[in-house]
Order: sequence, then structure tokens, then C-alpha cells
Amino acid sequence: MNILYLNHYAGTPALGMEFRPYYLAREWTRMGHRVQMVACATSHVRATAPTHRDHPINAPTHQDIDGIDYHWFPGPAYQGNGLGRVKNIWAFLRQVWRASRRIATQFRPDVVIASSTYPMDIWVARRLARMARAKLVFEVHDLWPLSPIELSGMSPRHPFILLCQKAEDDAYRDADVVVSMLPKVHAHMASRGLDLKKLHIVPNGITLDEWTGELPVLRADVHAAIEQAHVHGALVVGYAGSMGLPNALDTLLDAMRLLHAQAQAIELVMVGSGHERDRLVARIQAEGLSDTVHLLPPIPKAQIPAFLAEIDIAYIGWQRVPIYRFGIAPNKLMDYMMAGCAVLHSVEAGNDPVAEAGCGLTVAPESADAVADGLKRMAALTTTERHAMGERGQAFVQAHHTYPVLARRFLAACGS
Repeated sequence: MNILYLNHYAGTPALGMEFRPYYLAREWTRMGHRVQMVACATSHVRATAPTHRDHPINAPTHQDIDGIDYHWFPGPAYQGNGLGRVKNIWAFLRQVWRASRRIATQFRPDVVIASSTYPMDIWVARRLARMARAKLVFEVHDLWPLSPIELSGMSPRHPFILLCQKAEDDAYRDADVVVSMLPKVHAHMASRGLDLKKLHIVPNGITLDEWTGELPVLRADVHAAIEQAHVHGALVVGYAGSMGLPNALDTLLDAMRLLHAQAQAIELVMVGSGHERDRLVARIQAEGLSDTVHLLPPIPKAQIPAFLAEIDIAYIGWQRVPIYRFGIAPNKLMDYMMAGCAVLHSVEAGNDPVAEAGCGLTVAPESADAVADGLKRMAALTTTERHAMGERGQAFVQAHHTYPVLARRFLAACGS
């Protein structure tokens, strides 16, 4: 089968996020299917931009990556979530629209997947599917326009929000299949016109080959920070991922300030990048937290298992916002669980994988007191008790969240 996967932000382990399209596509190629990934060469979430013959991509080009045919389209550079990002989205979709006849004729897809976080790619995917007489699939990462309304405070009457709403409604009407990573979306999608017979839940997951064999060594500065904390007799809390407002890292720093004032033997090591990183660094220095909080540059994804193997507790937090009533599907939580980490989860959402798996402790979001208390409670457990939590999480992920399992579920949803 020929699968056309339209995802503006699709990445690879070498390039950075988004990873899910790559992992699903790789499994499908291993099953004997052909996959063409249509993506923009410019993205705010990738660590490294793709290049063609060692130069930035400035014209549409193909690149074979692990058997997946990446079809890159150039896009204007941008930062943040302002007008520059909108221009980048428009430039990408316009180019793919114009290339639709050529793509449909040359690749001849049997399935076309629209999967770009924002929903406007459904119009291009619908055009491609109709030209190729292919099945149209709409994959939902986040609920747009609800996410920018509830997370960023955008007005429901904003022209961009109205555009997103039109796209979401069209997707639910015209897609043959809707795949959602979020598990509690049924009532919302039905209210927007979706026939729930089309809906299938396929969450995020992990790929097993990144956790087997000889794993890459952890970068020296990160290893040294963890080792020095252990020398101090401290328990090490780790965070690996994006440093943005939705990750509630200010709450974590507030909790660490409380623990520092109480002389608790707990230190925090964070690795990652993001819009809030520089501000968090300044805050750590200004509040005198440098002895117990260590914020280091991002590490390659291949080193994440080594990082998680050295820490004692993994942290993941969320803001208290209504949008999470539809559920959560965080990639880094899957990594935490696969690593066998005991997890402190600061969340209020429609689902809670940590509680479901029994692999840690869940506390209220946006509460420094709750996070500090949760860390103290987990620190009071024995090493054996924390290891048992981690083993439950690992077993849960292996049973339900590996990409070979998820790739088969996705194709089954497509009727293939």
C-alpha cells in the first residue's frame, strides 16, 4: 500500500521532533508499505533543519531516511507563535496544493493522512485524496482551535481561530477515518459533526530498538551533574523535554525553592530547550537555586535512555487548563515509563497514564506545595519501592504503547 503522510513538522531522531510520524512510517515500511512524508523544511520544533547536499533546503526535494521518502518543501523562517508561523503554514500548504497533481500522479497513494497539529492541512489532503481516489485520514494531535483558545487566550472571533474552526469541521465531515491521540474526545468531536463510527484512538508510544543493545553514553556534563548530586547524598529528580509554559516548570522551580528552604536532600537536573529556557536560567540564578537546580542544554534523543537510567524520579507537569479534559498523550511520559522511572505527575486531565499503570504519584497541577510534598513522599520510599513503580510503568508501555503495536492499530483503523 502507498501511504502519503502530510505532517508539516515531521522529523527524525537525528533532526528532532516531531517523532511520531517517523516511527509510524518506519514500522509501515518494515511491513512492506511505501510511505511518502510530506513536510516543511522549516519548523520551530526541530533541533536541526534538514539539508540537501549540505545546504539549506530552498526548493522542493526528496530525501530517503530509513526507507521513508521525505518530500521536503521550503518555508520562511520564523520564531514563536506569531504572524511568522502563520506565514510559514500558508507557504507550506500553498506549495503542496500546487504540487498535488504531481504527487497524486507519481506516488499514487492509497491512503492520505492529514496530521500537521493545525487542521488546515485537511484541505490539501482532501484534494490529494480525491485526485488519487484514496482514503482520507485526519489525525488529531491537539484539538484546534480549542487549544489556542484555552491555552493561549486567543479570541474565538480571531480570524485565525475561525479558519481553524472551519478546517476542523470540514475534517470531521469529509475524512473517512479520524485517528486521535487524545482518548476523551468523543463528545467534543460529535458536537462538531463527527460520526463517531469514524473515530479511533491511537496514542503515542515508544520504539523498542532505542532501548536495546548498546545505548549511547550520556553527555559528560549531564552525567557529572547527576553524579555530583548523588555524591551530596541527594535524590535526583530529572526532567527531559521542551521548556515552555505548558510544561509547568515554574511550578517545579517553586517546589524546589520550598525543598531548598527545608534543606531537603533533593536536586533537580533538567535538559532541554524551548521559548522559556533563558528566563528559567535567569530565575534559577536570581533565586539562588543553582546549588540544587541544574538546567543543561538538550541532549540527543538517543541519550534519553541513559539520562533516565541515572535519575531517581522523573517529573512531568501540566498547567491547570480545561483543554486537558479531553485527555493527554505526552511522548516524554512514554519514555519515562519505558525507562522504568518512578514518575511524579502534576496534572488534572481526562486520563492519567501514571495512575493507570501504577508507576508513580499524581499530584495537583500548578501547586508548588503539592509538587514539593509529592517529591518528599517519593523520596521517603525505598529504592525497591520506586523500582517496583518503574517496572509497572515499563510493563504497561510494552503492552500498550510500542510503535509496532500502534502502527498496526492505525492501519486497522484505516481498514487495511
